[in-house]
Amino acid sequence: MRSEAQVTTAVQPFRHVGGRVGVLLCHGFTGSPASMRPWADDLAERGYSVELPRLPGHGTTWQDLNRTAWPDWYRCVERSLLDLAERCAAVVVAGLSMGGCLALRLAQEHSTLVQGLVLVNPAVASSDRRLVALPLLRLFVGSVGAIGGDIARPGQDEHAYDRTPLQALYSQTQMWRLVIRDLAVITQPVLLYRSTNDHVVDATGAPIILSGVSSADVTEQTLHRSYHVATLDYDAPAIFDGSAAFIERVTKGSRI
Repeated sequence: MRSEAQVTTAVQPFRHVGGRVGVLLCHGFTGSPASMRPWADDLAERGYSVELPRLPGHGTTWQDLNRTAWPDWYRCVERSLLDLAERCAAVVVAGLSMGGCLALRLAQEHSTLVQGLVLVNPAVASSDRRLVALPLLRLFVGSVGAIGGDIARPGQDEHAYDRTPLQALYSQTQMWRLVIRDLAVITQPVLLYRSTNDHVVDATGAPIILSGVSSADVTEQTLHRSYHVATLDYDAPAIFDGSAAFIERVTKGSRI
């Protein structure tokens, strides 16, 4: 069993001041920076400047998350993007699950600052019929069962909540609508990783993104050995290597 101090350390944000190419990493809903930390460490070792913020309401209690909404999460990653853009010649934004949705929104609203997107099992839609009841259910029920920890590889922990706060979940679905509406605004190169066995995000969203963006440079990579939190799973090394090659390509010349 991990101590409280170990858990507190695992959910902390991460920053690395490296070279002139920056990478912003956005974690997912009810998760924490722990889900992205190995990726952040890998990017830092490769010489990139890295920002991995902890989204408001995350890394504490699910009740705290219920007191936040998607604009709070967006403003958090936006601040990190603007900070990187001041220090770096080029920035790529990467996101896991809801973090992928936040990454897409950043590309929509800050097109000149985002040179590319890396999305891992991005959450922008769902075919789950239970969401139909969410607008009303959230008014009477605080939370339901957990969605975190969907990892095939033993011994991994994203330090997600053991409950899913419904008020915050409803807010997330409101963000989905805006991002889907504005997908055509996105022209940046996109690299999308999709797990074929994902028990959190179904297959609804990826085709919407891939067909909706206006980007000429779009690549989809399927992951066959990982579940939803692929950044901590068996395919993590492939994600790290593939994203590094993508970042190098789309920011070529910016290291000078």
